[in-house]
Amino acid sequence: EEDAKWLQWVTHQFKTIAGEDGEINLQDFKKALKVKEASSFFAERFFVLFDSDGSGTITLQELQKALTLLIHGSPMDKLKFLFQVYDVDGKHPLWDGRRTQREGQRERPVSVTAQHWASASSSPETGSGSIDADELRTVLQSCLYESAISLPKEKLDQLTLALFESADKDCSGTITFEELRDELQRFPGVLENLTISAAHWLTPPAPQRHRRQPRLLTSAYWHNHRSHVLCLAVFVGLHVLLFALAASAYRAFGASVMVAKGCGQCLNFDCSFIAVLMLRRCLTWLRATWLAQVLPLDHNIQFHQLMGYVVVGLSLVHTVAHVVNFALQAQSETSPFQFWELLLTTRPGIGWVHGSASPTGVALLLLLLLMFACSSSCVRRSGHFEVFYWTHLSYLPMWLLLILHGPNFWKWLLVPGTLFFLEKTISLAASRMVALHIVEVNLLPSKVTHLLIKRPPLFHYRPGDYLYLNIPSIARYEWHPFTISSAPEQKDTIWLHIRSQGQWTNRLFESFKKPEPVFCGSKRLSRRLEMKRSQRKPQVS
Repeated sequence: EEDAKWLQWVTHQFKTIAGEDGEINLQDFKKALKVKEASSFFAERFFVLFDSDGSGTITLQELQKALTLLIHGSPMDKLKFLFQVYDVDGKHPLWDGRRTQREGQRERPVSVTAQHWASASSSPETGSGSIDADELRTVLQSCLYESAISLPKEKLDQLTLALFESADKDCSGTITFEELRDELQRFPGVLENLTISAAHWLTPPAPQRHRRQPRLLTSAYWHNHRSHVLCLAVFVGLHVLLFALAASAYRAFGASVMVAKGCGQCLNFDCSFIAVLMLRRCLTWLRATWLAQVLPLDHNIQFHQLMGYVVVGLSLVHTVAHVVNFALQAQSETSPFQFWELLLTTRPGIGWVHGSASPTGVALLLLLLLMFACSSSCVRRSGHFEVFYWTHLSYLPMWLLLILHGPNFWKWLLVPGTLFFLEKTISLAASRMVALHIVEVNLLPSKVTHLLIKRPPLFHYRPGDYLYLNIPSIARYEWHPFTISSAPEQKDTIWLHIRSQGQWTNRLFESFKKPEPVFCGSKRLSRRLEMKRSQRKPQVS
């Protein structure tokens, strides 16, 4: 049943992409089966073998016939197909040993690689029917590349020669299908895995399962998120209190002024406390105290983002309330100022610094909306992190404008601002004091990058600690936290195992992954093997 569903999926993909002639080329073949690597060695080899008539395209009937063999064929049939995949310099007819040219249709190359293979087998005969050492190396190199495994060139050569000499029983310099079959029959588990992998490679990607959202207002949710719920409750209660106290002090000025002053008092707190949530060193110190059991210190970024949304919302309400108040004042017969003067100039004298409350308020709103727009995930994760970084630095002019805008904001900012600038100074001095160097990089399976970094002499940490990493060659202004995987007793180096899950981590992996071009033009290993064997032969005098 599962195989039937898979064939149905392949048929649907083919019909969706195929043109009016009902055929697809190599690129469409990769697209239909959702091949991960655009230049996949195995994708191109499979396409050439499926194209039984050598036309440069395949039909639905050719594809279904080949896939049926991969699913329902015997282990020997599957092994023979794999042998044809490995025999890079020859194209073997998959079914009857003959190749018929379509009438009136010329051969159409679809890519450089496919054209090379097709031209190498344009005669009616089959391919070489054997695998030499360089072809085996090409296959092993492609397997390592698609499995995200890095192996030095010399070790890959040694592995290739060891495998080749074990299978080449007659020392002919090539491996025939019978030799490969006899060699693999000594290891039934390997033979089974190889034959399964041929069909498994073409399986469609598993559908992503949407994670169920946790049910709210349950005992389990309360137990797992009680610190979050308590902090949110305190946050909401504090805002209600601040709003009520400020609004009640301006009851005589009307509803619009009450709303504006209430929102302004809440913004005094939010625009200063939002910096506390980004004090990494202070938060690290707090994690070692009993407060770590009460406060969700590891979720400071999420609360920082939440406060950003609250600041934007309160600022818009604060602005609308003042606009309504200015409109009412301008309509009054006793008011000497027009609406635009109240909103954009210092002539009305609103504010404690030369009547600058209105123009500074407009500037603050524009800066805030710019920062908010450039902080969205679509900007940060689309290769424009520098836009997010530089626009986020507008918090400095915003704090200056807030001090000019509100008479009490400097009192709210005094303690958080002092801590913030003190930590920034320490971080800047520490980053310039010593530059760390990567001494070794290992690329592991599943796209994991293993970094070995030279450990500074005064760098102390405990198991489970993490550090913030910045690599200027990848992104000058991006810092990302990663757990230290080495033990504190390891004095020379610091180990990091970084899984490629985002844009920065993928760029890190790809920066160290420089694969060799996959081709089989040179017969370097074959000549090396021949020379090695000639040296073993006894000299006859």
